[in-house]
Amino acid sequence: MFGMLRTIPMRRRVLMCAVILPIQIGLAQQAGADYRSLTGEERAGWVVKETVGPQSLLGGTISAGWGTLFNSPKEYGPHWAGFGKRYGMRLTGVSASNTMEAALGALWGEDPRYSRAPERPFKGRVGNVVKMTFLARNHDGRDAPAYARYFAISGSNFLSNTWRPDSVATTGNTVQRIVFGFLGRMSSNAFDEFWPDTKRLLHKKKDAPGSP
Repeated sequence: MFGMLRTIPMRRRVLMCAVILPIQIGLAQQAGADYRSLTGEERAGWVVKETVGPQSLLGGTISAGWGTLFNSPKEYGPHWAGFGKRYGMRLTGVSASNTMEAALGALWGEDPRYSRAPERPFKGRVGNVVKMTFLARNHDGRDAPAYARYFAISGSNFLSNTWRPDSVATTGNTVQRIVFGFLGRMSSNAFDEFWPDTKRLLHKKKDAPGSP
């Protein structure tokens, strides 16, 4: 790349910079101008929604059901009481993680919310789902590493070992839960990205002439 640049005359290089840099600066300023940081009340609302919202509760039902089916952890047993314990365990972990992410992020302006990209093609939207699993908007609306999320997902999983059964309170199981934590965030991003469009299409189909 640098070899190619050396073949371009200096005058043309200066002209290219003069054209490209203002565009980049303008885009950055536009991103910052359109962004409004979260209030403390909005952060608290995000914690509640992500912890006990329909999407989270459904995920807890699936997770607890899967664990009960395969009796993991074995200390809880393959019955309804075990299902309840697994559901409660998952809920306390999610609650701790979300609270830590919102509270830590408030210190340096990290926004835990997912930022949709409905104007992009499908491939670009999928890329945004993956990217925003590991990035978050900072105090001026620019994407940056989601440090609060990294610490929250990792820290809450190690912390939960203090009340988890011994069979799953190991380093290996903790690392596995951390990986699943990020995969869970990715699936949540995908839901937030595509569900509004899916819901709109369903409403259009329902309201179409001749529909039952």
